[in-house]
Amino acid sequence: MIPLIMIYFIISLVSLCLSCRFQSKNYQYALALVFAIEEINKNPHLLPNMTLGFGLYNVMHSPMTVMENPFIWLAGLEKHVPNYTCRKQSKSVAVISESSTAVQMGTLLELYKIPQLTLGPFEPLLSDSGQFPSLYQMTPKDTSLTHGMVSLMLHFSWTWVGLAISDLPKGIQFMSDLKAEMQKNGICVDFVELIPATLESLSSLQNSAHIQIIKSSANVEILFCVTESLIGASFQSWEQLMTWKVWVTTSQWDFASSEKPFLLYSFHGTLIFSNHHSEISGFKNFLQTANPSKYPEDSYFSKLWSLAFNCSVTGASCKTLQNCPLNASLESLPPHYFDMSMSDGSYNIYNAVYAVAHSVHEMLLQELEMQPVNSGAKVAFSPWQLHPFLKNLQFTNPAGDLVNLNHKRNLEAEYDILNFWNFPYGYGRKVKVGWFSPYVSHGQQLSLSENLIEWATGITETPRSVCSVSCSPGFRKTPLEGKPACCFDCTLCPENEISNQTDMDQCVNCPDLQYANTERDQCFHKKVTFLSFEDPLGMTLVCTALCFSVLTVVFLGVFVKHRDTPIVKANNRCLSYILLIALIFCFLCSLLFIGHPNTTTCVLQQTTFGVVFTLAVSTVLAKTITVLLAFKVTVPGRRMRQWLLSGVPNSIIPICSLIQLALCGIWLGTSPPFIDTDAHSEHGHIILVCNKGSVTAFYCVLGYLGSLALASFTVAFLARNLPDKFNEAKFLTFSMLVFCSVWVTFLPVYQSTKGKVMVAVEVFSILCSSAGLLGCIFVPKCYIILFRPEKNALKGLRDRIVSKETDVLKCSS
Repeated sequence: MIPLIMIYFIISLVSLCLSCRFQSKNYQYALALVFAIEEINKNPHLLPNMTLGFGLYNVMHSPMTVMENPFIWLAGLEKHVPNYTCRKQSKSVAVISESSTAVQMGTLLELYKIPQLTLGPFEPLLSDSGQFPSLYQMTPKDTSLTHGMVSLMLHFSWTWVGLAISDLPKGIQFMSDLKAEMQKNGICVDFVELIPATLESLSSLQNSAHIQIIKSSANVEILFCVTESLIGASFQSWEQLMTWKVWVTTSQWDFASSEKPFLLYSFHGTLIFSNHHSEISGFKNFLQTANPSKYPEDSYFSKLWSLAFNCSVTGASCKTLQNCPLNASLESLPPHYFDMSMSDGSYNIYNAVYAVAHSVHEMLLQELEMQPVNSGAKVAFSPWQLHPFLKNLQFTNPAGDLVNLNHKRNLEAEYDILNFWNFPYGYGRKVKVGWFSPYVSHGQQLSLSENLIEWATGITETPRSVCSVSCSPGFRKTPLEGKPACCFDCTLCPENEISNQTDMDQCVNCPDLQYANTERDQCFHKKVTFLSFEDPLGMTLVCTALCFSVLTVVFLGVFVKHRDTPIVKANNRCLSYILLIALIFCFLCSLLFIGHPNTTTCVLQQTTFGVVFTLAVSTVLAKTITVLLAFKVTVPGRRMRQWLLSGVPNSIIPICSLIQLALCGIWLGTSPPFIDTDAHSEHGHIILVCNKGSVTAFYCVLGYLGSLALASFTVAFLARNLPDKFNEAKFLTFSMLVFCSVWVTFLPVYQSTKGKVMVAVEVFSILCSSAGLLGCIFVPKCYIILFRPEKNALKGLRDRIVSKETDVLKCSS
């Protein structure tokens, strides 16, 4: 059986007395140490027949005194003698200290290979086993802290934040990691203020940080500090500069323990990231029953009690208390004075004690297996012997949490999200409102109970913190020159482009068969349309074409009925019949352009148009040549008389028509017209049109037709002044002038239009040019035939001829 022995280790408490003021919040560390040691001493399965003890020393922040108490502990004397100690009965085997003094103390402790366990925030520098081989950090890695804070900002859509960061290396590293994570998620920084760690630089902060934070348009500020920074002192200087903002911070700076109501009031609604740990069973009950009479040797406890409950202190050792309330207990103190909830530091001390106990337990078991110990022998070992066991130690504490001291396998921290409430006024407390875990699937790592969150004073709903108001669907973000990416203007998406989400950087085009609505946030399927008979424009053109066709038939009937009258006979009635029939087909061919297109109509549209108009224009050319030859044959014996009698002018019609047919045949054989769709001309519609196939062939047909019209116009113009009562050369000239004017105007208009309007323009040109021929050539003749029949006689013509012959004879004589 192992004999009963005492194993001591030191706990170094930082700032138990800061500027000669007792910091009651740090005393929970000492009570957590006592609780853990008492719990282990009562555990029959862990270090049986052994008792743990401890020593308590206060370490000051000052560089002049930070090593004073460690030297006293090592030497056991007020006068420090290196490599000598008068402590023969109670040598400590481990040290528990704050991270803030770990570097200074670690250098000293490394000389003796004494294990040092730190309870503060995780420091990457201290995990360097080459520089600090005897140091073990109890806090898990905090690399997920930046991810957790950014997840919180994304949850509330906070994209414009300010940063107040400790200017120590850990703070600078945190700022760098946070800004990188924020940039990846589209969150911008309004300002960065470094909190000084020395009194010398504190005054500069008070002049600059106040202005930045007050003038900042960000409603959310992230506050990150380490315990040795002067952030507490700097914030207390802001009493006249009330800034009601949402603060996001960590539990490393415990502003809730401040005795100034100003801080409690200003930080009401703060969201705090605190390392997650399970509740330690029995700790709260231990605090409820703890009092100085239970631990009379602890002078710190007596001082705490006297200050908290206004007790009088007597006795030489200042440990005797009088006039204390009968029901005095730590539980009755306000949370800002003493918090009954176990803090992160207390939890780490609790685990550190168990880590040392487990290491000693494993070391002793190993020694027993290798060499059984005599029942009367005393167990003795040196602190350095614990290192092989501490380096790979992994155990589950009584709360069920996994503790791992191997920094290479150290897990990332999980966080509880606490909300600080300052009510009743001056009685601050922290309420858990959510958690963050890096070990669950992405998108579920953050959990919040928003109904429990109390926001800063004056904020009644979830606050917003943005540089620019979000661009709603239908708009896109336009960056502002010289501003962060979160500052932008909102610009309406261009036509046929949409944005169906907020804050889109670019609008997206709708597919060809869809169109954007007026709000530019949805694409709808386009409606298939064409120039139909039911369409108002189509109906108008159809009625016009039919009316002119009927009118042309009427004119043809009038000419047939009065075929033996001089005005019909004098102008080659056969050519007149052909021209009228051609005009009927000209009017009717326009109907091919109206209605649902198909392959047949697409082919017939242009070929029919080209052939019938060639027939009409070539007939006009034949009529003009006939008029010109008729006046040239007045001189006997001329060859022109034979041409006129043999019908040469009439042969122009089939020749010109055959040439046009050949051109159309080549067109249809190489690249015929086909059905096509136009999805861009008319908003929200897909227009069915006939694609001409070969544009070159189309303009060749049109150009050939234009050359015939120009030739007709030229011949008619030359014959316009020939004397004859029934000479129609002037009418032919005007008809060709109208015809050419219509088609010259048609070309630029046709090129500048698309869709149904383009079709309508071509139909309109067909009707106008046909109506021009009909009106200029046949309306005057029908008017004479129907309303002025006296002019439709040969008498006037004979008198004019006789008068002309008499004048010729007189000139001859």
